[in-house]
Amino acid sequence: MSGQITIVTGRKKRGGVLLSGLAWIVGLLFVLPVLWMLLTSFHSEEDAAKNPPDVAAPLTLDGYRSFFDTGPWPSIANSLTASILSTALVILLAFPAAYALSIRPVRKWTDVLFFFLSTKMLPVVAGLLPIYLFAQSVGFLDNIWLLIILYTSMNLPIAVWMLRSFLSEVPVEILEAASVDGANLVRTLRSVVAPVVTPGIASAALICFIFSWNELLFARVLTGTVAQTAPVFLTGFVTSQGLFLAKVCAASIVVSLPVLIAGFAAQDKLVQGLSLGAVK
Repeated sequence: MSGQITIVTGRKKRGGVLLSGLAWIVGLLFVLPVLWMLLTSFHSEEDAAKNPPDVAAPLTLDGYRSFFDTGPWPSIANSLTASILSTALVILLAFPAAYALSIRPVRKWTDVLFFFLSTKMLPVVAGLLPIYLFAQSVGFLDNIWLLIILYTSMNLPIAVWMLRSFLSEVPVEILEAASVDGANLVRTLRSVVAPVVTPGIASAALICFIFSWNELLFARVLTGTVAQTAPVFLTGFVTSQGLFLAKVCAASIVVSLPVLIAGFAAQDKLVQGLSLGAVK
């Protein structure tokens, strides 16, 4: 009997080692392109353009100097403004909506959820021309508030679906206790429900921030020079003179830093939030 237990335990250990090795391989496949881009950003344009590439080429900061000389700060500030404000609006709107669809479900709440989901089925390019014509008619082109409104409407369905799965895990007993204590709806949401689902809120906010920061199509068409965002600024490095690889890699690293910083800052909350929404 003990021999069988030993065999089963050995198989489980080997299976765990294989899964761990597979996880490391998949992780490296995702990380290696980023590391290669980081290394290339420290090479000169001549070394970056070599084929095959020279890994041991001398390192330099010329790519970063060239990038910062082009004045990227207004575009980065526009991206931060649009991403942060739209994410804040999404959470403020999605939180009570998710509460109404989970803890205090409204009539035909499933139809409401599928209506939210159906808004993501329309191809983005299909709504681009009507939005452009409307923005042009009201004088809203090249305005950062237009992007804030668009990003809020685009990310709101995702946030509602995510927050609903988190809110469905909130114990009903604490809501009943708050009701007995005389707490109204606003106080219940702010003081009782929000602290319990903080990891879920952080997860939804992080995803909405990333989607807003990375959005290119609307920003490319609806903005010019005043409201230009960081992804649009990056497209300016591809010119008729060619592609400056080291400079593009340096620019991509700098533009990616806000998302990486937000991800690392919310790492613990993100893991807790995903676990909270997944466990039934």
